[in-house]
Amino acid sequence: MQEFYKKALLSLIVLLLVDLLLAVFFVDRAYPTRTLLPAQKGDSRWEYLTYSDGADGGASSVHVDDSRERLRFDFKLKDVAPFPFASVALTFKDDKGRQIHADWSKFRTISFVAKCAPAASLTFDVSTFDDKVSKPGNFGTYRSPRTYFSCSEQGVPVTLDLARLLIPEWWFAAMKLDVVRQGYELDKVAKIMFGSSAASPHNVDTHIEISELTVHGRDYRYLTALALIILAGWAAFGVWFFLAHARALLASVDSKVKTNLPFVAYRRLTLEPYKDKEKASVLRYIASAYSDPALDLEAVAAATGANRYKINEVLKSELGMTFTNYLNKVRLTEASRLLTENSSAAVSEIAYLVGYSNVPYFNKLFKEEFGCTPKSFRTLAAQQPQQQAADSAPVAPPV
Repeated sequence: MQEFYKKALLSLIVLLLVDLLLAVFFVDRAYPTRTLLPAQKGDSRWEYLTYSDGADGGASSVHVDDSRERLRFDFKLKDVAPFPFASVALTFKDDKGRQIHADWSKFRTISFVAKCAPAASLTFDVSTFDDKVSKPGNFGTYRSPRTYFSCSEQGVPVTLDLARLLIPEWWFAAMKLDVVRQGYELDKVAKIMFGSSAASPHNVDTHIEISELTVHGRDYRYLTALALIILAGWAAFGVWFFLAHARALLASVDSKVKTNLPFVAYRRLTLEPYKDKEKASVLRYIASAYSDPALDLEAVAAATGANRYKINEVLKSELGMTFTNYLNKVRLTEASRLLTENSSAAVSEIAYLVGYSNVPYFNKLFKEEFGCTPKSFRTLAAQQPQQQAADSAPVAPPV
């Protein structure tokens, strides 16, 4: 059984290591991220665009610093147009500089650090292409859900939920759509935009810095797959452990029985192997009287005429055991035979037949000897081939 437990421990360690590696892999896939600012080395697949109310007759201005580390821009809102505004957008491009739609369906939040002087409230927009109403390249027809955030001179960490943005009412009026159709998808994102809001200061130079711009996702399919793989792995390990443990226990019990069967209690005792009649008398008496619950060293001495020291000397020299150990060995080996051959007898009945009046004590000793309970031993013994059981069946001691 020791070899089995070593193998099981090694298998468990391997399983845990595999689970750890799988967890690292799947969790990384389950929480994808993409960093926009600072731009990754060689990443030039977006560019800045500026917007203001100039097209509506306004005089607001905006200037952007073309930095790849962070978004820096300055704007000044002037009270000329009815609704003055200024903003800067990051538009996505392919390798050839053509506008593309980025698939952000796996992303759920966007985070960044916002600094502004003076402190202000700004807007964040996502332009998403709608197959039913949008015209490629015409951003005015794209759904552009937005939200608001605050910034200060010290910098404010901001995290926005990309699934909880709202499309402004003016867009529905311009597109002649029902305002209740607020739904949008993130599988075709053309640009994201930072700009002024109605609460932004007018006629004041405002400086904005956006850094650490990152989108974060949650894909629970990978976590589900991880859970299923881990459960399947542990289920397979459990089945293997159960079957291998049963085989190892069966082999251990079979080996123990084969070792015990030739024992003194299960071979015909004659006087021939022992030139010393006193030794033969002691061993023969114990082999025939072991079922007596009252059998002890004094009883053997009284029945054989040998003194107790002689009895101990015989057992030590012939078997290397004390009287108690030898008596238990004889009784438990006989119990194993009865459990195998008499399937209808209760464990308690067998315990009494071999000399134990205390059944729990018998169970304890039996498990220490064979590595399993008497009931388990009977089940395991029944699994052995009938011929093997017949060939190895012990011969009862003579009376």
